[in-house]
Amino acid sequence: MELDTVASLGEFGIIARITKGLPAAPAVSVGPGDDAAVFLVNGSSVSSVDVLVEGVHFRRDWVPAEMLGRRAVAVAAADIEAMGAYQAAVLVGLTVPADIPVAWIDDLAKGIRLECEAAGAVLVGGDLTRGRDVVISVTVMGETRGTVPVLRSGAQPGDVVAFRGRLGWSAGGLAVLSRGFRSPRALVEAYQLPQVPYGAGAEARLAGATAMIDVSDGLIADLGHIADSSQVCLDLDSARFDVPVPLHAVAAATGTDPLRFMLTGGEDHALAATFPLGKVPLDWQVIGVVSDAEPGVLVDGQPYDETPGWDHFRH
Repeated sequence: MELDTVASLGEFGIIARITKGLPAAPAVSVGPGDDAAVFLVNGSSVSSVDVLVEGVHFRRDWVPAEMLGRRAVAVAAADIEAMGAYQAAVLVGLTVPADIPVAWIDDLAKGIRLECEAAGAVLVGGDLTRGRDVVISVTVMGETRGTVPVLRSGAQPGDVVAFRGRLGWSAGGLAVLSRGFRSPRALVEAYQLPQVPYGAGAEARLAGATAMIDVSDGLIADLGHIADSSQVCLDLDSARFDVPVPLHAVAAATGTDPLRFMLTGGEDHALAATFPLGKVPLDWQVIGVVSDAEPGVLVDGQPYDETPGWDHFRH
C-alpha cells in the first residue's frame, strides 16, 4: 500500500526511513539506533543550536522541503564556522503535522544529508514528534582539532573588518517573495538556501582573525556583538561594498537603498571577522576598520539611521 502521510507510516517508520543508510564517520562511534550518539572529540568540543519555525522563519510554499532541510543544517553549521572550528555531528529535532506527505519528509531528509555532507558532518540522531506546524531544531557539534576557537571578544584597535560570503541576498529574496514575485531567481534561491562559506572559518583562524561572527541577523547588528564583546568601535566604509546587480534591481523596484540590504539583511550566514592589518586571507573583502572609540558600529563615521538588523521580539 502506498504510504501518503506521516500518520500512515508512523513515528518509528518515519525515523527508520530518515536514518536508513546514513554514512559513518571517524568521529562517530555510535550513531542512530541507541539512546544517544557517541562521537569522539579532537581538541575542544563546540556546539550550536538553531530552530526554524514555520510561519516565522519560512513558509512551505516559499521553501521546498529539500532546500529547507539544507537550510536548517546550514544556519547552525555557520555558527561552528564562526568559531573557526570544524563540524562533526548533527542532531535534528523535527515537529510535523500528521498529514505531512511522506514524500515531503523524504525530500527534507535528503536536504539534511546533502548539507551535512557539504559541512563535513554526519547526521547522528534526533527526535520526531507531532505538532500543528513544522518546527526544525538542529544542533551541530564540532571540534577545534587542538586549536583555539575564535571568539567575539578579541578585536583590537588597528584591525580591519572583512567578510566572506554573500550579504543582502536573502533579504532581497524575501522582499521579492513578500510582494508575490519569484524573480530575480538568484535572490529567491538565496533566501531559500544560504550559501555558508564552509572552510572559511578555519581559514580565518589560521590567518590570525582576532574576532569572528556569522551574519544571521544583519551585518550591523551582528558586528555590534563584536563591538560590545571587544569594547571597540567598528567603522564601515560604504564605498568598499560592491552591491550585486540583482540587489540594485530589487532596490529600484521597492524604492530602497540597495546598500541597506547588505548592511541590515540577515540569513545569508556570511562570516564577518576582524584581522590584523595585512593578515586578511584571499577572497575576504575588507569593509572597515577597528578603533578605540566608543563601542559600536558606524557607517562612514556616523551611526546608521535605520534598524540595524533583525530582532525576533521587536518585529
